[in-house]
Amino acid sequence: MVEQLAGQEVERVPNLLPLRHSRMSVNPFTFYRGSALTMAADLGSRPNSGLQVQLCGDAHLSNFGLFAAPDRAVIFDINDFDETLPGPFEFDVARLTTSFTLAGQNNGFSSIEIENITRAAAASYRNSMAGFAQMGELDIWYTRTDSSVLQSWGRDAAGKKGAQVADRTVAKAQKRTSWSAINKMTELVDGQRRFINSPPLLVRIEVGADVHPLLTGLLEQYRETLIDDRSELFGRYKLVDIGHKVVGVGSVGLLAFVILLQGRDESDLLVLQVKQAVRSVLEPFTNPSSFEQQGERVVSGQRVMQAASDIFLGWIRGAQGRDFYIRQLRDMKWSPDVTLLNPDTLQAYAMICGNTLARAHARSGDAVAISSYLGTSAKFDNAMLDFALAYAGQVGTDFATYTQAIASGKVTLAADEVAAATLAFTAHAGHGIQAIRTPI
Repeated sequence: MVEQLAGQEVERVPNLLPLRHSRMSVNPFTFYRGSALTMAADLGSRPNSGLQVQLCGDAHLSNFGLFAAPDRAVIFDINDFDETLPGPFEFDVARLTTSFTLAGQNNGFSSIEIENITRAAAASYRNSMAGFAQMGELDIWYTRTDSSVLQSWGRDAAGKKGAQVADRTVAKAQKRTSWSAINKMTELVDGQRRFINSPPLLVRIEVGADVHPLLTGLLEQYRETLIDDRSELFGRYKLVDIGHKVVGVGSVGLLAFVILLQGRDESDLLVLQVKQAVRSVLEPFTNPSSFEQQGERVVSGQRVMQAASDIFLGWIRGAQGRDFYIRQLRDMKWSPDVTLLNPDTLQAYAMICGNTLARAHARSGDAVAISSYLGTSAKFDNAMLDFALAYAGQVGTDFATYTQAIASGKVTLAADEVAAATLAFTAHAGHGIQAIRTPI
C-alpha cells in the first residue's frame, strides 16, 4: 500500500510530497481522502455488477457541496471530478458509504449511530434510483437539488429548525463569491490588483513582460474549449496576475494555479483555478479513458454528472506537456465541516449525498437496470453497510501501516507547512519566466 501510493506520486512536485503526507497522516479519515488509488485497486479486484455509469471516482462525502449554477441559483451537487471515468456504479456508492462510516468514527459516534448514518446513504441512493427509473430522460436531466430541496431535507431531519439551518447554509454559500476570494487573496499595489504572497496556500509568481505571450497563448487555447457564448464572454477579460495555490489533501503535489483577470474596469474581476489533471486512479481497474487529454476527461465527466456546471469549465495542455483543467476558483462554493456535524445532521447529509449520487449516475447510466439490480428491500443497504464497516477497518489497518512508514522515515512529513510549501515551490519553479514554463 505504501509503495502503491508512492508510485502515484511520481508525477507530483517532489518537494510538496511531505506536505501531502502530513495532511494524510492526521487520522484515518484524512488518510482515506488521500488514498483513492488504494480503494480503486481493492474494488477493481472484486466482482462487479457490470452496470456502467460515469463515475465520480472519488465520491467521498467531502467532495459534495453547494455552488452557483449558471442561473445564479445555489445548488447542491458533486464538486470534484479529478478521478472521473466510466465504471460500475457501485464503486462510487462504496466510496461514499465508507466515507460516512469513517466520518462517524472520527466524530466519536456510537456504533448504532454510525450504522444508521451509513445505511441511510445507501438507502437514499437505492430509493432515489427507483424514483429516477420512473422518470423520463429529460426529467432526470433537469433534476437538481436547489435551496428549496435543501429546505425540505432540513425540515424532514429537524423540523422548522432544520429548514432554518438549510437557509443559513445557502446564505453562507451566497457570500462566497469571486469577490470574497479577491478580497481574501489579493491586494492593491500602486493601484494594481495582485495576489498576496501568502504561503503555503498561495505563492505569487512574478510575471515579466516576456512571459505574457506564453500565457496569452495558453489562455487562447483554453478559450477554444469553451462553449461559444462563454468564449465570447471570456474574451472580454485580460490577464492581471498569477499565483501557485496548494489545495486539498490527495491533490497536494499536483500543480494548481490561480489566475486573476480584469474585464471592463478594476471592479470587474474574475479568478480562475488551473489544476493539473493526470490519469484517473480508476483507469488500471476499469477501462482506458477515451480522452487522451486528461483535463478534457475531467471536464467531460463533470458536465455529464452535474446538474449544472461552471460556465468557465475548460482545459489546456501546457508547454511541458502537462494537462490542466480550468474553472472558477470560488463561485458560491461551500461544503460542511463534517467534524462539526452531530449524528442527526450527518445522517441527513448522508441522505442528500446518496440522492445526489443517484441522480448523477442516472444521467449516464440505465436507471431502470440499476434500480432493478438494487431491488426494493433493504438487502442492498445492508450489504453496503457491511462493506463500509469492513473497509473502514481496512483503512484503519492501512493507516497504521502508513504511520509506521512515517516513524521509520520511509514516508517524510513536513515539519512546517509554510516553510515546506515555500521551499517546494521555489525549488521547483524558480522565478520569472521559469516559474511559468517549468510548472505549466
